[in-house]
Amino acid sequence: MVFTPGQVIMHRNVRLGRMGWVRPARVVSDDERGLLLWIARGTPVVNEVSGDGRGMRTMPFAEFVTLGTSLKHGTWSGPGVLKLHRPGDPAHSVWWFRDDADEFTGWYVNLERPAIRWSDDNGTSGVDVTDEDLDIQVAPDRSWNWKDEEEFLERLALPEHYWVKDEAAVRAEGERVVKEIEAGLFPFDGTWIDFMPPPEWKLPALEPGWDRPPMQ
Repeated sequence: MVFTPGQVIMHRNVRLGRMGWVRPARVVSDDERGLLLWIARGTPVVNEVSGDGRGMRTMPFAEFVTLGTSLKHGTWSGPGVLKLHRPGDPAHSVWWFRDDADEFTGWYVNLERPAIRWSDDNGTSGVDVTDEDLDIQVAPDRSWNWKDEEEFLERLALPEHYWVKDEAAVRAEGERVVKEIEAGLFPFDGTWIDFMPPPEWKLPALEPGWDRPPMQ
């Protein structure tokens, strides 16, 4: 399944059969370098929240799992972000962050289960991942640090509620990518740091079927 540049797809994080978030994205390219997506500022999004409307990160995980969940509609309020799903189904994606002036501020390695592509008869398509929470922040000079390690460990302590089952595998994937970061290999070589979306791209919408059963 190959997506077309300019096509809108539903980029979804799913966990334990539930939607964690949904972000309509524009396809920048889908080729031998991977699937490159653009999430624009102002894009309508959906996020899983607790039964009382709070986000998972606003409380201890042990409390979150007792409250039930619902889906809350909102918008992508930060600057636009590029996301690359690389070929060969690695267990991560690479994001390009920027500031409000659209200047590149660094990369972000999102450790996650390999993306699964899907397409419905109604024309809605997407990719499903399961975010495994531990991440790597990378500065423009390629210095790096682990991110959300405390959150990762907190959730691992509740295995009956957590979607990550193999801590060692997640860490090993991160350590593998760190070698690429330190060596300045693609995509940490300056590619796409000055990307700007075509001016004719309008904000995408949540398309019918955005809430179809998860593929992960």
